[in-house]
Amino acid sequence: MALSPKLTENLLERGYSRRQIAKVAMGAAAAIPFFHEAALAQQAVDAQAGRGGGRGGRGGVRAPYDPEVVVITSNENPMGPTKEGLEALIKVAPMGWRYGPQGENLEFQGLLESTENVKPGYVTAYPGSSIPLANVVPAFTSPTRSWVMGAPGYGNHANRWLGNKSISVPLRKDYSHDVEAMIKADPNAGAFYICNPNNPTGTLTPRKDLEYILANKPKDAVLIVDEAYVHFSGLENMSTELVRQDKDVIVLRTFSKIYGMAGLRAGAAYGRPDLLAKVSQYGGTGFMPVTATACAAASMKVIKTMMPERIAINKKNRELAFAKLDQLGVKYIPSGTNFFMMEVKGMTGQQVGTAMRAKKVQIGRVWSEWPQMVRVTVGTWDEMTKFNAALEQVVKEGPPKVASAG
Repeated sequence: MALSPKLTENLLERGYSRRQIAKVAMGAAAAIPFFHEAALAQQAVDAQAGRGGGRGGRGGVRAPYDPEVVVITSNENPMGPTKEGLEALIKVAPMGWRYGPQGENLEFQGLLESTENVKPGYVTAYPGSSIPLANVVPAFTSPTRSWVMGAPGYGNHANRWLGNKSISVPLRKDYSHDVEAMIKADPNAGAFYICNPNNPTGTLTPRKDLEYILANKPKDAVLIVDEAYVHFSGLENMSTELVRQDKDVIVLRTFSKIYGMAGLRAGAAYGRPDLLAKVSQYGGTGFMPVTATACAAASMKVIKTMMPERIAINKKNRELAFAKLDQLGVKYIPSGTNFFMMEVKGMTGQQVGTAMRAKKVQIGRVWSEWPQMVRVTVGTWDEMTKFNAALEQVVKEGPPKVASAG
């Protein structure tokens, strides 16, 4: 992406080096392959398999899924797209040769607005939420204005890739964000990031804490609320009300999770038009996939029935695993999402992942702050049944034996 002279000058004035500006000009697409959920989960699998940090498979190409292996690594939703979404997708697919939207694609922007009751101009569509998450970094942070977030958490990868300062503040004992400590961490921070529900804990930070950030942050700083998993926790926990109040907030959403569209790529950023303009100037808002927007639009129309049904299915499958964890004495964090963190006594998280992988169950990643814990995605009932059986064997056998050097 070619940066305008005015935008380049702005970045220089904010302390960016020419090298950093070159990275910004490469656009979010250059960074995303290294930090989006699937890439990070694949790195975890590579680590468990003793490979390097690549994407797996030969030549950097990910190997196809083995149908005999349970893959619950990337917080994907095995329920897939809605029936209505697939019907709309199939209907519009033959017109995929055109650049312009067709059919239900024409309704996508309007539904993004009406579903959240925001005014026109208060939402920008993106192919997923990874691009706006990457773009908020150059938009609001700099070498002198840090990115502040909870730890463990998800969201500083683009900031680290660009080379800006990132401050991680430990979560509270109840796993919510310690907003008081976040404010104290840097009086000159440019952005405060809260993933809500948090990834990887699956826990909520209450609205009053978001309002605390807004009331106490530096005047020109912004609050980023990443609500990728908020649908699993219920509509009452959405924070777009703060957008409607014209607060200094950007809310990120994706259709990858409860909508089951991770491979189709659709998402959005909500906020005041002036804030969204700062984000969009770094690119990524070009042509949306016609199939994805048709699928997303049709799915939004049935959200009132779809959401409770999917929440119930996910909860049932999650509780199947929790019951087994209780039986086995495995510690876990009660989650309200489609993933959870667990700890097997006497084993590191990576050891658990390695042992599970040997039993054809691939689980997720480990955070450096909590090396004893590992994240697990909630799969289908059958997948969680197989997870339970494999975990029972792992707990009985203990840490995997490492071959001694010859």
